[in-house]
Amino acid sequence: MTTFWTQKTDGELKERVFDALSRNVHYQDQNVFGVPASQLDEKVFYKNASFLKDAPFLSTLMENPNHIGCHTLELSEPFFEGTQEIERELIDICACDILQGQPGQQDGYVASGGTEANIQAIWIYRNLFVADHGASLDDICIICSSDTHYCIDKAANLLSIDVARIQVDEATRIVPADAVEKIAKELVDAGKKYFIVIVNMMTTMFGSVDDVNCYVDAIKKSGGEFRIHVDGAFGGFYCPFTDGGVNLNFSNPDISSVTLDAHKMLQAPYGTGVFLARKGLMQYAVTKEASYVEGQDYTLIGSRSGANAIAVWMILMKNGPQGWRDKIGLLQERTQWLCAQLDESGVDYYRHPCSNIVTLRSGSISKELAESHWLVPDDHENPAWYKIVVMEHVTIGKLEPFVMSLQQTG
Repeated sequence: MTTFWTQKTDGELKERVFDALSRNVHYQDQNVFGVPASQLDEKVFYKNASFLKDAPFLSTLMENPNHIGCHTLELSEPFFEGTQEIERELIDICACDILQGQPGQQDGYVASGGTEANIQAIWIYRNLFVADHGASLDDICIICSSDTHYCIDKAANLLSIDVARIQVDEATRIVPADAVEKIAKELVDAGKKYFIVIVNMMTTMFGSVDDVNCYVDAIKKSGGEFRIHVDGAFGGFYCPFTDGGVNLNFSNPDISSVTLDAHKMLQAPYGTGVFLARKGLMQYAVTKEASYVEGQDYTLIGSRSGANAIAVWMILMKNGPQGWRDKIGLLQERTQWLCAQLDESGVDYYRHPCSNIVTLRSGSISKELAESHWLVPDDHENPAWYKIVVMEHVTIGKLEPFVMSLQQTG
């Protein structure tokens, strides 16, 4: 049962978006003098094209709403209140209907992607530990697996805090519980007191899913203080529909925030990550110096396109919850078919059962075959693995000749 997520027809989508646009400011029809922006340049982007009346997303791009700030908080810029309301609905769908949060208990916004959303989380927790616990930067450490996305290293560098990566098991991609316990103890002994834990809901290269409990148990045993962020940039719109995201959502009291990335599995335009956090956390990222922004700015990105939020909302509402489950179910079937062929051929690969990523050991496939099908290596200089991502365009009809070539060259 979903609270905010329903399926809508094309007509209903169009009516809802155009109604929202009607409640935004109109640069040409109103005396809007103080906003340093306008609609898209009509000398380049033709506003009166007849097809725009049936194209709500493209019309939103033309109107160019700026969604600066975090609209789940009390105040936002009033110029674009119509499309901001749709973004709030989107945040409710993601936080409650997909990630099992309680209504009104999460904040969030549409970020530029998973990298920004992950950095936003680490920024918040660093500031929380400093503000509430008097921590120094040397007291704080990020903990994550060796398979975690490289944006965590960006965050550590930007925020001047350390990061400790724990080596996963080469075959299972699992972080051993005893290794987490060992690292946590060593870090505490070295003077670390506060931990920002990144847990993966499908890693970028392998689609593996972390066990959050091994982190919680180990850090509690070490005596450290911690906050947990789930990087669901790949799996956030996939794992909750295959049971792979169990316990990696807001029903788990140890989870404080989650990243989703709509421009991956959701097939939204690039620039549509989603950051979600429990109420009371966004305040640690407020930039009070943004005094000319009504409601101030709590986001890393600042100005951002409202059209991106509209795109994600439209995709979810067009599919509806059951339609989305059906789509993920179809991708699961294709992935399972591929794995069955690989098993029959004796190909060495890794796949988490709740994932649509299949990663082949480089010794099982020729470089020529991998490159001819645009398989992505873990290391372009010295690849040990190549991954296949079973997206909507990756049909069994396309996979069959690939598998035949793999069998012939293997």
